[in-house]
Amino acid sequence: MLTYNDLRKNLKKGSSHLPVIKSVLLGDTSTQFLAVALQGIAIERGYKLDLFEADYNQVEHQALSPDSEFHTFEAKYTIIFQSTRKLMDTYDRLTPVRRSVLAEERIEFVKQICSTRSNTIIYCNYPEMDDTVFGGFANKVRKSFLYQIRKLNYELMEMAVAIPNLFICDLAMIQSELSRNFCFDSSLYVNGDMVLSLESLPCVAARMMDIICACQGSIKKCVIVDLDNTLWGGVIGDDGIEGIQVGHGLGNGKIFTEFQHWLKKLKERGIILAVCSKNNEEMAKEPFLKHPEMVLRLDDIAVFSANWENKVDNIRRIQSILNIGFDSMVFLDDSPVERAIVRKNIQGITVPELPEDPADNLRYLYSLNLFETISFLEENAERTKLYQEEYVRTQAMAKFNNEIEFLNSLEMKATVKSFEPFDFPRIAELSQRSNQFNLRTVRYTEADVLRLSRDENYKTFTFQLKDKYGDYGLICFVVLKKLDNNTLFIENWIMSCRVFKRGIEHFVMNSITSYANEHGYNCIIGEYLPTEKNKIVAEHYGRFGFIESEKSENSTAQYFLQMKHTVEFNCQIEKL
Repeated sequence: MLTYNDLRKNLKKGSSHLPVIKSVLLGDTSTQFLAVALQGIAIERGYKLDLFEADYNQVEHQALSPDSEFHTFEAKYTIIFQSTRKLMDTYDRLTPVRRSVLAEERIEFVKQICSTRSNTIIYCNYPEMDDTVFGGFANKVRKSFLYQIRKLNYELMEMAVAIPNLFICDLAMIQSELSRNFCFDSSLYVNGDMVLSLESLPCVAARMMDIICACQGSIKKCVIVDLDNTLWGGVIGDDGIEGIQVGHGLGNGKIFTEFQHWLKKLKERGIILAVCSKNNEEMAKEPFLKHPEMVLRLDDIAVFSANWENKVDNIRRIQSILNIGFDSMVFLDDSPVERAIVRKNIQGITVPELPEDPADNLRYLYSLNLFETISFLEENAERTKLYQEEYVRTQAMAKFNNEIEFLNSLEMKATVKSFEPFDFPRIAELSQRSNQFNLRTVRYTEADVLRLSRDENYKTFTFQLKDKYGDYGLICFVVLKKLDNNTLFIENWIMSCRVFKRGIEHFVMNSITSYANEHGYNCIIGEYLPTEKNKIVAEHYGRFGFIESEKSENSTAQYFLQMKHTVEFNCQIEKL
């Protein structure tokens, strides 16, 4: 873990080349050191934080005054840190009767903030403090401070479920993991009104940036796991299926079973699982098929790679099948040598330095918080099946002489419609997860999607695709902005990596131009904002006959298509 001094030194590094994120930090205690830690961890993650830090204890004034700097700064993210100690000070000043509604009053205040802001709000929950006035009986007394704190944290979760742009930074969990004595420095509190110790600041700042990075699309999508002494104890080739350690009894088998349960839960959340092992494939698959105590089975694994080739090449092969960036992948292996080789040869992949004792693996991995997300859909559990179907398609493609024959064989059918409430979560998730086919890298929350669906100045499309191998689901959306009676601007065009090279982009462009023709628009403007990840679409508009009109120093390019006649692009997809 980086120290506070490490993060402070980051601010002296050149960061002008990094993407800028405008953010606000509001706190009811001194936040200067937290601001430094946030900016330092942002640089560590590849961003420059343009941070407005409000004056000391100005949360209410900044949040509720329409002309405050908080509102005029127009930040993308608002971080609000109201401390347990200040809350106790408020509690102490209340009459005994009013103490029983402390949590309700604070919840109403947070609701007020959310109602005045459409940007993303990151609100810190409250680490527990017990004044021991009631002892353990505090859990049965509604007006006790402990009862109010626990009620408040619960109600914050419920409110976050209901408000799409509100996210909770779980300081209560951080304190639970690190201990109250580690997180609090009485000297700093007495002399500087700081409630977070310098030692805890890197962890707190990291959790705040985890949420921001997830909103920016920096998320992990895949875990690649070794087998021997990683997924189970022992070596399958030497110990045999009866000798490997896995199971719910005592000993090391329990460790590996718990690890598999964790991976299973990740898979059910939508994280792709892949295997990369130096092993005989048939022997490596045997535990998945025959061992009664195995939690994971072959149908949980999207790509299974077991051979005697080097793991770097195998991971690259897995990446080519999944078609996701290496920076979206996590590689777990018990061997320090294999970890070092992969880390050295594959830029961007995350390779945690697992502890020597596998009993410590889960606790260590929990502390890294690698799989932060800002969305969840129940259907994400089917993601493994979708990638397994894609692997079948890839295998089938090798049998055809050219791409056109292969695409025709798929018998693809697409559905196009406007944004509908049922699809709002998936549209938001697609904007947050997609980095490659993302022409302007604009991220939407569910609140943004709702706003666009109701705005008459916009026309929206979603696209769903299926073929003879399966249903891709909602794989693309387009947002068109009506600039005037003659011109449409493609504000957003995002497509899942699972349908690259399927011709869906031709179908989408046909849908856009058909709409333009039907409604009398004679010009369509597209824009490409380059990032490290979306180079695949750098020439996208040029391929469709758009003419480049201007390009800035940072390679941002605008294109226009003059609609003098109906434009139709060849497509192997049938409209449903």
